[in-house]
Amino acid sequence: MSYDDIEIEDMEWNEELQSYTYPCPCGDLFQITKDDLRLGEEIARCPSCSLYITVIYNLEDFAANKNNSNFQPPKSQPISVA
Repeated sequence: MSYDDIEIEDMEWNEELQSYTYPCPCGDLFQITKDDLRLGEEIARCPSCSLYITVIYNLEDFAANKNNSNFQPPKSQPISVA
């Protein structure tokens, strides 16, 4: 059974760990990556103890949308030659 259910909005993005984190009662952090979320994973684990939490989020917010009609390729930058 999950220790708690936590909304993704209540978690913090940790640039160093490249994960969303949430404080664990043991003093460490529950962690889950964006790749895990894209794959539909909803369990964030603590690396220091056996606890885990269920992350509540909208899968569509993390799904890679390959048919994005708003996608614009980067524009070419003009180069001047002296």
